[in-house]
Amino acid sequence: MDDAFSFSFSLIFPISTPLFPPPFSLLKSSLSFFSSPAAARKIDLSLMPVQLGGGGKVAEPKDLAATDKDRPSSKKNRRRQKKPATSAAISPPVAAMQTLFDTSREVFQDSLPGFVPPPQAVARLAALLNDLKPHDVGIEPSMSCFKNVDSKGPPRVTYLHFYDCPKFSFGIFCLPKSAVIPLHNHPGMTVFCKILFGSMHLKSYDWAKSAPDSDNNALETSDGARLAKVNTDAVFDASSETTVLYPENGGNLHCFTARTACAVLDVMGPPYNRADGRDCSYYDESPYLSSSGGDARYSWLKENHSTFEMKAAAAAAAAAAAAEMSVWNYVVTAHKPTSVTHSCVGNFTGPNQLNLIVASPMIDVPIYGRIATLELFRPHNETQDFLFIATERYKFCVLQWDGEKSELLTRAMGDVSDRIGRPTDNGQIGIIDPDCRLIGLHLYDGLFKVIPFDNKGQLKEAFNIRLEELQVLDIKFLYGCVKPTIVVLYQDNKDARHVKTYEVALKDKDFVEGPWSQNNLDNGAGLLIPVPAPLGGVIIIGEETIVYCNANSTFRAIPIKQSIIRAYGRVDPDGSRYLLGDNAGILHLLVLTHERERVTGLKIEYLGETSIASSISYLDNGVVYVGSRFGDSQLVKLNLQADPNGSYVEVLERYVNLGPIVDFCVVDLDRQGQGQVVTCSGAFKDGSLRVVRNGIGINEQASVELQGIKGLWSLKSSFNDPYDMYLVVSFISETRFLAMNMEDELEETEIEGFDAQTQTLFCQNAINDLLIQVTANSVRLVSCTSRELVDQWNAPEGFSVNVASANASQVLLATGGGHLVYLEIKDSKLVEVKHIQLEHEISCVDLNPIGENPQYSSLAAVGMWTDISVRILSLPDLELIRKENLGGEIVPRSVLLCTLEGVSYLLCALGDGHLFSFLLNASTGELTDRKKVSLGTQPISLRTFSSKGTTHVFASSDRPTVIYSSNKKLLYSNVNLKEVNHMCPFNTAAIPDSLAIAKEGELSIGTIDDIQKLHIRTIPLNEQARRICHQEQSRTLAFCSFKHNQTSIEESETHFVRLLDHQTFEFLSIYQLDQYEHGCSIISCSFSDDNNVYYCVGTAYVLPEENEPSKGRILVFAVEDGRLQLIVEKETKGAVYSLNAFNGKLLAAINQKIQLYKWTLREDGSHELQSECGHHGHILALYTQTRGDFIVVGDLMKSISLLVYKHEESAIEELARDYNANWMSAVEMLDDEIYIGAENNYNIFTVRKNSDAATDEERGRLEVVGEYHLGEFVNRLRHGSLVMRLPDSEMGQIPTVIFGTINGVIGIIASLPHEQYVFLEKLQSTLVKFIKGVGNLSHEQWRSFHNDKKTSEARNFLDGDLIESFLDLSRNKMEEVAKGMGVPVEELSKRVEELTRLH
Repeated sequence: MDDAFSFSFSLIFPISTPLFPPPFSLLKSSLSFFSSPAAARKIDLSLMPVQLGGGGKVAEPKDLAATDKDRPSSKKNRRRQKKPATSAAISPPVAAMQTLFDTSREVFQDSLPGFVPPPQAVARLAALLNDLKPHDVGIEPSMSCFKNVDSKGPPRVTYLHFYDCPKFSFGIFCLPKSAVIPLHNHPGMTVFCKILFGSMHLKSYDWAKSAPDSDNNALETSDGARLAKVNTDAVFDASSETTVLYPENGGNLHCFTARTACAVLDVMGPPYNRADGRDCSYYDESPYLSSSGGDARYSWLKENHSTFEMKAAAAAAAAAAAAEMSVWNYVVTAHKPTSVTHSCVGNFTGPNQLNLIVASPMIDVPIYGRIATLELFRPHNETQDFLFIATERYKFCVLQWDGEKSELLTRAMGDVSDRIGRPTDNGQIGIIDPDCRLIGLHLYDGLFKVIPFDNKGQLKEAFNIRLEELQVLDIKFLYGCVKPTIVVLYQDNKDARHVKTYEVALKDKDFVEGPWSQNNLDNGAGLLIPVPAPLGGVIIIGEETIVYCNANSTFRAIPIKQSIIRAYGRVDPDGSRYLLGDNAGILHLLVLTHERERVTGLKIEYLGETSIASSISYLDNGVVYVGSRFGDSQLVKLNLQADPNGSYVEVLERYVNLGPIVDFCVVDLDRQGQGQVVTCSGAFKDGSLRVVRNGIGINEQASVELQGIKGLWSLKSSFNDPYDMYLVVSFISETRFLAMNMEDELEETEIEGFDAQTQTLFCQNAINDLLIQVTANSVRLVSCTSRELVDQWNAPEGFSVNVASANASQVLLATGGGHLVYLEIKDSKLVEVKHIQLEHEISCVDLNPIGENPQYSSLAAVGMWTDISVRILSLPDLELIRKENLGGEIVPRSVLLCTLEGVSYLLCALGDGHLFSFLLNASTGELTDRKKVSLGTQPISLRTFSSKGTTHVFASSDRPTVIYSSNKKLLYSNVNLKEVNHMCPFNTAAIPDSLAIAKEGELSIGTIDDIQKLHIRTIPLNEQARRICHQEQSRTLAFCSFKHNQTSIEESETHFVRLLDHQTFEFLSIYQLDQYEHGCSIISCSFSDDNNVYYCVGTAYVLPEENEPSKGRILVFAVEDGRLQLIVEKETKGAVYSLNAFNGKLLAAINQKIQLYKWTLREDGSHELQSECGHHGHILALYTQTRGDFIVVGDLMKSISLLVYKHEESAIEELARDYNANWMSAVEMLDDEIYIGAENNYNIFTVRKNSDAATDEERGRLEVVGEYHLGEFVNRLRHGSLVMRLPDSEMGQIPTVIFGTINGVIGIIASLPHEQYVFLEKLQSTLVKFIKGVGNLSHEQWRSFHNDKKTSEARNFLDGDLIESFLDLSRNKMEEVAKGMGVPVEELSKRVEELTRLH
């Protein structure tokens, strides 16, 4: 087992059942293909302009006291003049906007000039604004209004107008980077400002009440300038609280400067009004000079009578500017497919190397196809096995492993498709003759394709043989036959099952009747197992019996407990023992008892329980690989003795499988714009919920409140102690020491030789069992054993230490004025070795050893003020080796020399959250491969730490990040903490590999997750979850599930609605559905005139005698005290496949109809759902998504249609449809105009609404604008992001949709600007020339849109997996690609690395 080699391929064989079962069986299928709706929305016509249909007419606000036209204009009002909404008018996610409107109306209900709302009202509105995110108000950082399109002029500010009345107004200021809103006032107004994304510098004033200079107390100058006092002068970003300015204080006059592209939401009351003398005034600043000099707290402000021009836009029109991006999409995998269908064992990489080969893409071997057959075989005169692969699109290849070059060689390839033929319903079958005379393929009904081998083991031309049996269930080659012989398991037209044998006459290219046959087998017979010689024959696996037959008329049978067995693995080379896995996850051992070469009987023994097996491979010494497509794959050990539960199976290792993902929801628990995906995964007993998040978790073990921590270091009790003992905590004017006691608890202690009355700048264990403490005044050496002072170095008079670094034998100090002092520890003494003065102040230093000696460094890194550079100096002479100018104005705050995966790096972190990385030659000090990434917005502090014996780097900042290396490439993974000020490793015996972390006001100790990109938490259910939904208000998740019950008499299913806590995932409540009632859809929503939030569940009664459900229910639940309470139930005339919140109402897809229900109040105070209107015309409306008044419907067979709700007529009408016959599996609206769909041939496509078309016929047709073969069956598309959106990251501003598939894929579809799409399209075309798929399969053909009707080239979609594989190329290959692109390799690498941050 030690030399077992795992080898995997990228796409896998389809499920053996029909890919899209008849409509009624959709409800019964374990891989249910329904869609459930998006988050709830509510819209008030008084708030937003809405499209009424047809043209571009916009409804006037209905219940407002006044609008813009009722009030005199002002300068600011003129700048904000609304443009009429176009036919592309959008409704932002209006639930949040409605709440903002309602709250603002209440807060400013008494608004007059000078009015100040009550404190509780201010707090309520500010809290609401604090929670707002860009997507809540319908904006994206990628919108054109956040970009400076005119490079010659200053960046232009855009104002998105949302609402205006005499009491209050609100809107959003959109500032490109470096844009400025000059200093202006807010006369008599209270203003709430909240930054939605980006960062800006805000400076604000209030009019001074008195002058600071007693000699000159004038508040106004003769030229009209007034004295103002600075209120705020700071940088704010999206994490900053809402600022509130008042008529007389709080910074009533302010100006903004955008440090990055940013958006600021303003709510003000009352608005500017020129007629009332409250126009907007702009001011020039001049310094205030008193008799004693300047005072920066004050300035003279003088009105400049100029008008600052902004671009005004309706919110709808501005959002539409981003819509054009949705045409060009980038598709990339965030979590690879993990479902396993095939596995085999052999000697592939060498004669003496045992390999496990798995048909699942767990490593990056590109196969441009879905694998239908995966078989090992040994050609004549070869010492190792070859691998035969056939794909669903009828391509095949034969692969060989070249051990010398460590690469795959393609020995043969070809196309075995036929121009005429009906593809087999039961999946393709590929088999290889045991004597390597031919390969057989069953691809089309009634045909058996033969690919013969010649005498040298080369493949010859393929040919077809007519096969009489049409409903073939399985085919295998028999062992030990003089001529190649197949055994066929088939079903006749009376549903009886039989086996028949045929000899293959290669010369005649025909079948010859075989030596034997067996009729009238078990009606559930579905699997053949050929038995090797000398026993020979075949085992036929049924649902109730297992039969053995051979050419000698031997017939042996054994009854079994009813089950479906589809996976087997041979244990012994002679075929006397087999492992069988059934659909309940039970592993059996089948034994053929025999006397010499004659089988005398069959025995079957229970071994234990595993995941539901799709493949079984016996490796060696009782170790078995169980591949699964319904649960986690496993490596198990078969023990000789049973455990207390009677099981002989011991699970050695699990391999996580998310497939099949039937549904998922995106949950942003921390409201930071980073989603966790909660999936309904697995099937039957292996069903589970999986919580998938990007980044690394810190699992807190202990914490204590401590304010003002300035530094953290861990120390050992002796130099060679494997564990840390002390934790040094530094504050502004003291240092405290914590130690682990005998009970493994932290308690405060003293280290007598340390100075506890001052701030510590650095601590370190040193050679000779010494401890180092660096303070502003000295460096102290303290004995580990006595804890007494051994030696001390004092800073020169007039100087103090600013920054310091040390290792076990060296100390490096900066003492101000550019002075750099280097000390070494010799004979337990501190010896000053070198002292130099640099031309600028030093901002940070590091001398972490990166060479062979872990206790001594020959290099030092120094970061500089003024020239903004980082320098590499040699030790001990402090000679300059390399100076790297960083550019810009931001000072380096932390430098680190480190070695990750054997590669040395210099990391340099800036004060604005950016990080530079360089490859470092540890011998020469040379720096290469400069790269820059954004990790946050605040200064970063870098520290190394170890996890499971591997070194990583922790970047403490407002967005803490772990930097690690994988395949010699630096990767960045965010940590699930909001902000970390300081971190140090704290590896104790009680909590190994833990970290000490200082946050604002808190010190905590925690362990860190495995260092990987995606983390998956499993919540086992032992039943199958089908639909899931999150409700933020009740802090819960609800899902529909079912449990399979099997007795000796019958099988049944019980369906539930379950409720669980969204953080602990503790089960809170359960609601059992009626007999035959299935949960089909679930959403969380609210209704008009009702402040409560509900779960709505759509069901169907799936009766055995009905082909299609004729009855269902809509159940409305409230969460009360953590329990599900049924509030309303509404019976429906069919299955409720989909539910959506819709304008304060409920939209349901019920069989062929779209039905709208309104929420009405009865006289007794209870509520009911009342039908308002509907729309017919669908075959089965399975999926719906809504946006404003528009409804997109995904039909079982009729692709995508677009409906619109007309308020005046209270009717739903069809606007347009896609006339292609696509069988849909998921839909989503990318924006108002572009809709994306997935269909059952593993394709995705986009359609566009033809709003501007000239004729009604064209407007009634959805234009297909994008097509792409994903190769995965998509069950759900949802808006969301797996990564933190950084405002100054280009990728952080790109809208994304997440998808989940049957094979366990979680992927991202990102909408790109056209210029970026064109660039990446060229890169994709270039990469195809350098990255060849296995077997020379064509990438272009693989990604082409393909179904039964047509095949067309992919368009307006890019293969992100291929593009990002650029980063895995050798440096030489990278340079060749970059040359072909005409771009420097560093720039190309940077652009591709940015793309990886989408996921």
